[in-house]
Amino acid sequence: MKVEILPVAGDKSLLKAYINFPHDLYNNDPNYVPELYIAQKDMFNRKKNPFFIHSEVASFLAKKDGKIVGRISAIQNNNYNSYHQCNVGFFGFFDVIDDYNVCKALLDRAVEWCKEKGLETIIGPANFSTNDTAGLLIDGFHEPPKIMMTYNKPYYQDFIERYGFKKDMDLYAYILYTKKASEKSIRLAQSLEERLARQGIIFRPITKKTLASDVEYIRAIYNDAWAKNWGFVPMTDAELKHLADELKLLLNPDWCYIAEDQGVPVGFGITLNNINEITRGFKKGKLFPFNIFKLLTKKNKTDYVRIIALGVKEAYRKKGIEAIFFAKNILQARESNVIAGEVSWVLENNAEMNASALKLNSELYKTYRIFRFDFNG
Repeated sequence: MKVEILPVAGDKSLLKAYINFPHDLYNNDPNYVPELYIAQKDMFNRKKNPFFIHSEVASFLAKKDGKIVGRISAIQNNNYNSYHQCNVGFFGFFDVIDDYNVCKALLDRAVEWCKEKGLETIIGPANFSTNDTAGLLIDGFHEPPKIMMTYNKPYYQDFIERYGFKKDMDLYAYILYTKKASEKSIRLAQSLEERLARQGIIFRPITKKTLASDVEYIRAIYNDAWAKNWGFVPMTDAELKHLADELKLLLNPDWCYIAEDQGVPVGFGITLNNINEITRGFKKGKLFPFNIFKLLTKKNKTDYVRIIALGVKEAYRKKGIEAIFFAKNILQARESNVIAGEVSWVLENNAEMNASALKLNSELYKTYRIFRFDFNG
C-alpha cells in the first residue's frame, strides 16, 4: 500500500494524532515514558513557544492502510544558521513503525521541505534544537530515559543510516551511583570550596524566589560557557524565560546552585528529580484530572536525578567550580536516599567533562547520536 504523507499544519485533530502516535507505537515497551500532552501541545503552539518568533517548523504524519504509522517535523532554525554562518535544516519528533518504506517517505518529505527553503543539509533528530531534547538513542535500551532525555526503537538507527545519514556527533549519558561516588573527589571539592570562599567565590541555591532574577544570570553564563560547543545556539531571553516557567514546578533548591564571585554569578548547576519515574504511568501523558496530584506530591521523592545543565564562564574554569557542583549533588543524594544521578548529555569531544565524569566513578551507560545528511553528497 502507498504511504500517504499528511501535513499537520493548523489541523487540531491531526496535531492530536501527531502527539499521541508514540503512545500506540510504544504500547508494549516497558521502558517507554510518555511526554506530557499539555507540554507537547504548547511546544507546537506558535503563540506560546518563542521558538516560532525566529524559526519555522513543518510537521507531517505518515498514513498507510488507513492508520497513522509515523511522524516527523522539518525545522528551519534561523538563529542556529545565523550563529554558525551555515545553511542547515533539522528534523525531529521522528517516530515510525518497523517499515523502512514509511521511514523513507517521512525523511523524503522532510528533506524536500528543507530543499524548498533553500537549505543544504539536514541534521537530527532535535526537538526543535539542541536547547531542547535531542539525539537518537543508539546504545542503552535497557532502562527508561531520565527526565528530558529521548527514547526510541533500536531499528531507527538502521533506517536512518540506510537512508544515507552519517554520524555527526555522539552525546554521552553517564550514571553515577551514589554509593560508588569517589570519596577522594568529594573531599577535594570540599577543600576547594573553602579555598574559593576565601577568594570571594561562594555557592548559593537557586530557589523559586530567586529564579526570576537568576534566569538572566543563567542565560549569560550559558551563552558564555557553551559558546564554542558543537551544535550550540544561543537562547533568546524569551526562550529561557519560557523554559524557566516550565521548570519552575520542578525546581528543587536542594539540587540547584549558582556560583558567585564577589556577588557576580560565574557558574550554575541545575539538577532535576527524575519525574519520569512518576509520569511513566500517565496514560497518554495526561496530567488531569488526577495525575497532577501524583506529580506534585511525589516530584521531590524520586530514586534518580539528572544533572541537566552545568556551566562555568570560560574565565573561571579549572578552579574546581564544576567539581563543587558535582560534590554538592552527591552529598544531597546521600541525604535524600537517591540511588544515582545521570550526567547528560555530554558531547563526545568534551574531553574535560568526560574526564570529570569518569573521575567521579560515573559509568558511560547510554549513547545518543546526531546524524547529518548533505543534499549534495
